[in-house]
Amino acid sequence: MVTRREFAGLLGGGAIVAAAVGASSKAANAQAASAATTTFQQVMSSKKLRIGGVPTGAPWTVRDRETGQWGGQFYDIGKALATDMEVELEMVETTWGTGILDLQANKLDVMFGMNPTPKRALAVDFTVPVYNSALTVIAKPGFEPKTWADLNKPEVKLVVDMGSAHDQVASRLCPNATITRLKTLDEATMALSTGRADAQAIFWQGGVKAVKTNPRLGTCIAPLPLFGSTSNAAVRRETDKTMRDFLNTWIVYAQGLGLVREAVLNSLLKVDITLEDLPSGVTF
Repeated sequence: MVTRREFAGLLGGGAIVAAAVGASSKAANAQAASAATTTFQQVMSSKKLRIGGVPTGAPWTVRDRETGQWGGQFYDIGKALATDMEVELEMVETTWGTGILDLQANKLDVMFGMNPTPKRALAVDFTVPVYNSALTVIAKPGFEPKTWADLNKPEVKLVVDMGSAHDQVASRLCPNATITRLKTLDEATMALSTGRADAQAIFWQGGVKAVKTNPRLGTCIAPLPLFGSTSNAAVRRETDKTMRDFLNTWIVYAQGLGLVREAVLNSLLKVDITLEDLPSGVTF
């Protein structure tokens, strides 16, 4: 027989269980509501636009070690974008190799400077091109390839950063070359500087900057015929495409105003690069 005191205890235990279930349900509902918030809604409600920045990625992005201040073309472009959205720009430190993962993990809202590749397109959405970018090579001193056919030989040692657009384009253009794939862009440049490669495949801004910084690397050349890719912004893959569509509209608008070109040219000047330094055949 259950006493009155025992019955009251059972009721109290039931209340505790009910309260726990209710709390769990509220937490689940809150989590579901958070997951349902789109990138555009999140930016507008938080009044913050999080853009990925590579601290040593000049002329694209760069961070002053002493002041912590960000700069570079994508900082300037991001600042203008945030101003038009009437939100605050927040630069989030990342790397070219982890930017896509940071987007997926909701650490970033936008990652500029991404060359669209089929593999990346499986993970994120891309905007329209911010600008076109020609693929070049940094050829070691004494090596002067004029065409991609000159590079497409087994005796030519070509180095690239693994999985990048440099890797994918060079692999398609030079399947017969001896290609070494290293983890980062800096490691690929180091391999060239230490004589372990004859040439490094790299887009023109990176190639010109590297040679300008260290002329002993060789010469930045745009082999014929000209090939390349585009520099786009990447955003999280979502059913709602408002963020991507807004960025598409804004990029075309910014290009028409000359804002993109101005940002790129200013960033190049800050690393001592002028239009006269561009390899023959490359235009911007």
